[in-house]
Amino acid sequence: MSAAHSDHVYTVAQTSAAASSPIAASWRRCLTLYGLQPEETRAPMRLTEAEFRHACDHAGHLLPEAEAELDRLFAVVGRSGCCLLLTDENGVALDRRGSPSDDKDFRGLGLWSGTLWSEACIGTNGIGTAIADERPVIIHRDQHFLSRNTGLSCATAPIRDHRGRITAALDISTCREDASDATISILSQAVRDAAGRIEANLFRRAFEDARILWVPAAAGRSAPALIAVDRDDLVLGATRAARLALNIDDRRIEAGIPAGDLLNEAPREGEDLPDAERAALRRVLSRAGGNVSAAADILGISRATLYRKMKKLALN
Repeated sequence: MSAAHSDHVYTVAQTSAAASSPIAASWRRCLTLYGLQPEETRAPMRLTEAEFRHACDHAGHLLPEAEAELDRLFAVVGRSGCCLLLTDENGVALDRRGSPSDDKDFRGLGLWSGTLWSEACIGTNGIGTAIADERPVIIHRDQHFLSRNTGLSCATAPIRDHRGRITAALDISTCREDASDATISILSQAVRDAAGRIEANLFRRAFEDARILWVPAAAGRSAPALIAVDRDDLVLGATRAARLALNIDDRRIEAGIPAGDLLNEAPREGEDLPDAERAALRRVLSRAGGNVSAAADILGISRATLYRKMKKLALN
């Protein structure tokens, strides 16, 4: 089996299939970019205690925001011979869940805290390839690059930070021989849903004092489509799914975008008049790109009048 798998990897990675198949493209990266060989017996690299502590510290709020979701997901899948790994953006396993009866097998495979599952280190695998491709993946048995890992089936989803960048990955793996394609697909959906909830937790944590709004245009996505809005209805941040749905980026967010314009919302009722006026002026200034003269023209008032209003409302 090992020799046959290695031959298959070499053949596929060197054909035109690598241009259209994500798995074949990953195999080609492993051969040409990372210099790996499928017949190698290498195991995931294990970090030193100091390196592992540094990785955990660097992860910031990830671990506390993910803990409850890991527990919830493992309560559902733990008895079926599955192991959960939460990694950072480099593929370092920071936390795990597994049944004690399966720990010996999983530890032998490297599915343990403190190991590195990057694609460059261990070839095509759920964690490393999900991070490299920036998308959820299923790597089922002989889709792994290394022959030693062909007994594994993995479903992994990346997790993004409040600016839409990959910050972690959540993986569920099993080495059960009876794990069917249908079973792995169900596990994949479960892991994507859990990853989405962790991503939402991180986003809310990053904007604790803001109003969080759901973007209806992105309904049906596993990834959360959320925007954070300040007291004046200006967008402070957006998740990756919201950015895609609303066609916004860091530049537009930093310039100031009224949430009502993006979501076609009516102004909120019940605001105090000064607060409402201040918010309205900020929205107009945002639409004018900060140009006071243009904002005054939009409002139909003189620039001097607008400056007086801005001073009165403490708008710089």
